[in-house]
Amino acid sequence: MVTFDRDLDCLVEGLAEHGTPAHAVTPAGLEAFLAGLPPAQAAFLRQTGFAGKAGAVALLPGEAGIEGAVLGLGEQAGVGPEIFGALPRALPAGSRWRLGSGFADPEMAVLGWCLGAYRFDALRQAPRPAPVLVLGAGEAPVARSAARATWLVRDLVNCPANLLGPAELANAAAAALAARGVAATVIADDALDRAYPTIAAVGRGSARKPRVLTAHWQGSGAGPESPLVSLCGKGVCFDTGGYDLKTASGMLRMKKDMAGAATALGLACMIIEADLPLRLALRLGCVENSVSGDAMRPLDVITTRRGLRVEVGNTDAEGRLVLCDLLAEAADEHPALLADFATLTGAARVALGPDLPALFSNDDAAAGIVLAAAEREHDFVYRLPLWSSYDLWLESNVADLNNVSDKPHAGAIVAALFLQRFIPASCRWLHFDVYGWNDQSRPGRPEGGEAQAMRAVFAGVRMMFADGRVSS
Repeated sequence: MVTFDRDLDCLVEGLAEHGTPAHAVTPAGLEAFLAGLPPAQAAFLRQTGFAGKAGAVALLPGEAGIEGAVLGLGEQAGVGPEIFGALPRALPAGSRWRLGSGFADPEMAVLGWCLGAYRFDALRQAPRPAPVLVLGAGEAPVARSAARATWLVRDLVNCPANLLGPAELANAAAAALAARGVAATVIADDALDRAYPTIAAVGRGSARKPRVLTAHWQGSGAGPESPLVSLCGKGVCFDTGGYDLKTASGMLRMKKDMAGAATALGLACMIIEADLPLRLALRLGCVENSVSGDAMRPLDVITTRRGLRVEVGNTDAEGRLVLCDLLAEAADEHPALLADFATLTGAARVALGPDLPALFSNDDAAAGIVLAAAEREHDFVYRLPLWSSYDLWLESNVADLNNVSDKPHAGAIVAALFLQRFIPASCRWLHFDVYGWNDQSRPGRPEGGEAQAMRAVFAGVRMMFADGRVSS
């Protein structure tokens, strides 16, 4: 059985001298670094060709064996945390280390270490123990929180769909919240059918019935009038495409179609652990899009929670149907900020590739703060427009709107415009169309599930409401 929300076993608290030093160096600083080493170690690095290239790791030999390690940072200024993730992947399993020289930002280095040490081995009989970094008690709290949330997101996304259906996803989210002192409600069956008819319609084709998780929390420094931040996540545990069936290759990664819900959950955990002075609402739509005699069909018409009737132009555009009822309910609470996360469109990936989530927003100030936070956190997003002229493309001949356009263009924008139909203009809204996956392993980014935009939005929320950058 997979355990989610696990401890960071790549960190250990203790005395610094109990760890072997790991150093970091740029090519420009290499000669000065070599001059400070014992001559034999300096000669060893020179002879092996170590040049401080980004992500390069060399071990420093000594009389007792390995006496240190050095990580190349490369020549690019302002490196992000991922580069430090090269260290745990290159160091001996189970070894103990401490940060040596060259780490200008220890919090970022600790975060990067944890990002690189992550592995999804819950289904292996013989997991490989990670090297551990020795920290002082309570050191790097923000990095630890971000790393643990990232591990939670990655574990959920990496878990096979036969082990993580709608009920399991909702229960895992409820357990993570309970571990932080927050009670959640899991809605199912008739109550879900009444409150979230579009989620019910998407889930009708699967034997594994949908769930909606809702939770509310208030920081210790917040009151009833404090700003409300509302988060929604698309949790499609597997997406066949429904009757508009995906190809075999198109289904290979569809266990990751719940990455939006996982990311919203991870962000909620970070906000709670930081005890930000605000109120928080979380809604996750947990469902499977499958094929059966009960599944929704192309050209069916569904009545949404908002009362709008939607013609199903394509059953594989189910993510916006999962989100629209959640967003409608969330907007009715008049949040100071409403943010949703979803692996919504392939069009966003065509436009921006796998590494850049698309951001859509109806509020320039909020979007600008998140974009600035994303740069600072090295958790990048890119803003795309809510181009109103394309809104006409959602017209239907038989219902209030269609869930897709018959045009082959601007698919990510059209999906965002569909969601905007369910949000009042007065509601400050951020929509993130994420990929939620690393196609190949890189330092700090192992192949598999990924938490995209989570750190950026956490920093943005803190800037908006804890630092008072925007009005509530």
